Amino acid sequence: MRATLAMVAQALADTRQPWWIIGSAAVALHGAVVTVADVDVLLYEDDARTILSALGIVAAAGEGTALFRSAVFGQWTVPPLTVEFMAGFRFHAADGWQAVAPATREQVTVEGHALFVPERAELAAMLRGFGRDKDLVRVKALCHPGGSGSAVLMV
Repeated sequence: MRATLAMVAQALADTRQPWWIIGSAAVALHGAVVTVADVDVLLYEDDARTILSALGIVAAAGEGTALFRSAVFGQWTVPPLTVEFMAGFRFHAADGWQAVAPATREQVTVEGHALFVPERAELAAMLRGFGRDKDLVRVKALCHPGGSGSAVLMV
């Protein structure tokens, strides 16, 4: 995970707008014990298009699933863990589609690289909104860092 995070930080070094790591990697960056299968990066559309192009990734526009949609989406499979870049990211809630637009941004440094995550409470609310079982387990891990799980990234 550390190698992947370093690659993400380097790839996003020249972005013009804020970006965030969300999902399980963000939970781990907050010090909670969770399984991290990939790294989800939320960023703005212009930066997403620029970064994906620079990495040689063909952006998928307006695609998604019944639960998640992104205006721009791309997967980077070069790092040890797959990195999913998302811009214009939304999830389907009981009352319709909701935009994911963090209001908070905390810096976490891993091996000299600056990474950004939503503040713990905001991340927990985001994961609750997603409503999947694995996201609710992540919320529990955020509320009880160091609990049971299979991986943790100490920063």
